[in-house]
Amino acid sequence: MKHVILGAGAIGGLLGTALASPGEEVSMIVRPEKLATHPRELVLERPNGTIRANASIISNLAVPTDVLWIATKTYQLEEALSSIQSVPQTIVPLLNGIDHVAVLRSRVVPGTIAVEAERERDGHYIQRSPVRLNIAASGEPALSDTAAELRDLGFLCSFIANEQSLLWGKLCFLGPFALVTTASGKNLAEILADQEWKTTLDYVLAETRAVADAFGAQIDPARAQAIIDSSPGTMRSSMAKDLVAGRPLELDGIAGPIIRGGARFGIAVPTTSRLVSTIEALVRERKGA
Repeated sequence: MKHVILGAGAIGGLLGTALASPGEEVSMIVRPEKLATHPRELVLERPNGTIRANASIISNLAVPTDVLWIATKTYQLEEALSSIQSVPQTIVPLLNGIDHVAVLRSRVVPGTIAVEAERERDGHYIQRSPVRLNIAASGEPALSDTAAELRDLGFLCSFIANEQSLLWGKLCFLGPFALVTTASGKNLAEILADQEWKTTLDYVLAETRAVADAFGAQIDPARAQAIIDSSPGTMRSSMAKDLVAGRPLELDGIAGPIIRGGARFGIAVPTTSRLVSTIEALVRERKGA
């Protein structure tokens, strides 16, 4: 199959390298100014070894392709879509949050990816945790073989029938984890060892699950705990790393669905709102520093 990756950061690079390694045809969309310098050989450092694979480097999609995987930040989506001139057969957005699905509804197969990954430099990526890739069941006819190849690389791939369960299943962990690690400046192990922050995490988990339930998502309360138990203690969210690095945050993309969903269904989400205010204050402090 022909795959195109929109977003050459940590997640896009990880996925592009993984797809290209068994021989799939992969193209990475990069900014025009990086077209001449971005390496064609992709390198992914994984806990169990390093894989290398070649990909085409392009600045726009002008020819038909089988699958477009979107791995941009939520605030980059609108600008990034300007590089897509040819409509793919299948689109799988792997963005954080939920609101982007309505923007991409035509030909979209919603998906979520959960992994701690970093871009060391252009073309070189590091995977620090297991990869959980969930895709809506509507994409199974087109992507079953691709999922099998990724499973061979150790990805945990599932096709999920309930779209709300698919989207909220990730956000029910990502939202609380991202908010608490960013507001506290602590990694997972430090949060679990600090009773105040551990309690804050529990409260945000409960608020997010309540909103998810109101949307009709079928969320197993034990699932978020299982993810926490199986995650490295050193894990931090990408939003926490972005704050330290002075990069823009996906704060609305991650927390917005929880807060807006709470308002829609009359569900109080005070801890979520408080953490958003804390993070906004941290951003202002860094800008003023």
